[in-house]
Amino acid sequence: MMPSQIELVQSSFQLIKQDAESAMMLFYDRLFQLDPSLRYMFRNSREEQARKLAHVLTVVVKGLSCPEQILPAVEELGRRHANYGVQAEHYATVGAALLWTLGAGLGDRFTPEVRDAWASAYLLLSSTMQRAAAEVGTVDTFATAQHA
Repeated sequence: MMPSQIELVQSSFQLIKQDAESAMMLFYDRLFQLDPSLRYMFRNSREEQARKLAHVLTVVVKGLSCPEQILPAVEELGRRHANYGVQAEHYATVGAALLWTLGAGLGDRFTPEVRDAWASAYLLLSSTMQRAAAEVGTVDTFATAQHA
């Protein structure tokens, strides 16, 4: 990500940070609207999930300035999500729901530049998660083959 994109993500997140939990509830509404089959992956209440996602987003957005500090945690998140049954195609749905939610929350301030910056941030994070998730599959396959 370019430094200007990081600044756009961080500054636009500050505009919704106080209402991040409400925004994330809207995110989950949109996510389940886009793909109702994803509901089964969530054991916690929508409110609890929203609280957790708001916290993760706060940490990740702040950490974009020093990605080497947050990427190991993002990789771990990807490995955990693989164990929850998250598939590669789910990342696109989540990205669409996130961008839609940000657009709804930021209104006119969700300019094309801000949207592109968030899309870049999501691409960085989701590709990191997917790579780590793929390693879990490779390790599991290898371990299974070793014990067969």
